[in-house]
Amino acid sequence: MAELDAIFVGGGFFGCALAAHLRERGQDVVVVERADRLLTRASYNNQARVHNGYHYPRSLLTALRCRVNFPRFHAEFADCMRDDFEKYYAVATNGSKVTAAQFRQFCDRIEAPLSRAPAAVRRLFNPDLVEDVFAVREIAFDAVRLRERMAERLASLGVPVLLNTEAVAVAQAPGGGLELVVESAGSRETLRARAVYNCTYARLNKLLVDSGLEPLRLKHEVTEMPLVELPEGLAGKAFTIMCGPFFSVMPFPARGLHTLSHVRYTPHAEWQEGPGLPARDPYAVLASAPLSTRFPHMVRDAERYVPALAATRHVDSLWEMKTVLPQSEVDDSRPVLHRTDCGLPGLTCVLGGKIDNVYDMMDSLTATVSTPGTQ
Repeated sequence: MAELDAIFVGGGFFGCALAAHLRERGQDVVVVERADRLLTRASYNNQARVHNGYHYPRSLLTALRCRVNFPRFHAEFADCMRDDFEKYYAVATNGSKVTAAQFRQFCDRIEAPLSRAPAAVRRLFNPDLVEDVFAVREIAFDAVRLRERMAERLASLGVPVLLNTEAVAVAQAPGGGLELVVESAGSRETLRARAVYNCTYARLNKLLVDSGLEPLRLKHEVTEMPLVELPEGLAGKAFTIMCGPFFSVMPFPARGLHTLSHVRYTPHAEWQEGPGLPARDPYAVLASAPLSTRFPHMVRDAERYVPALAATRHVDSLWEMKTVLPQSEVDDSRPVLHRTDCGLPGLTCVLGGKIDNVYDMMDSLTATVSTPGTQ
């Protein structure tokens, strides 16, 4: 393969979307993915929520970026979206980091649509534990349809996708640029490009450490997202109790079910890695973890706030690694990690905390990448 403009390591949503973005600007790119399909890990195993700002009253910047990116994401991927459900945010009376009045003021500030929930909906909540309930505007994405869309888009653009291919190490190439060693079916080859984008999410540091480079400071969590059937009286509705150690119920269109996430019980194990800390392959940790569901704990807590949730039925669970920047734990912010020249000139590490963060990264690439003939 001739020298490329860019190699994207990781065929999740970020790797695919950014590769397509550069290809549309005339760049020769390739996507390297260790699985046999695209968008199989964190791009699939998540809450499938497209945020509209409501979730981040403690991080104004994150909320404002959601408000900017929400309509953009919805417009581009409308055929992958589900918005035929009612969404409500409830503010807990005790333990919440915001009051109902503060939440309303916050939504006014970021210009997020908000109204008090109808009385029939408010009656679903325990008045002793919930201060107020608000109707909001959020959507969910179908991860399977999104996978199909991204595969179709890359194919139409002529972007080579190397499936079942592991990125082994990256190094400086003689004469400039980078060399990426990849392995497939026990055979290794070397790809060469002006730039390599490490979009491997939980495995960002594995590629860095295997290449003899300093790891980034990251936090990993082994997480469980139960897939559930809601009782008939709650059909067509989704809830978030906030803001603190509470929970959310969201549609998961790819399976025709709902997810139940709980701030206290969704993480099963966590650790940090970075300079001076032990390096572990997060997917190997997940593969060896004792995956015993905490759904009973989640639903018992949830039914205190929404009593009808007691009849929720557990169908399955999604297990995945969640990776965030440690500083995000302070205010629940979800900034994009965009570290250029990450140990080597031309090596960029990318970590997006939310799916719509991709537009922030696209805008950054547009500002820094020249199209052919303009250099």
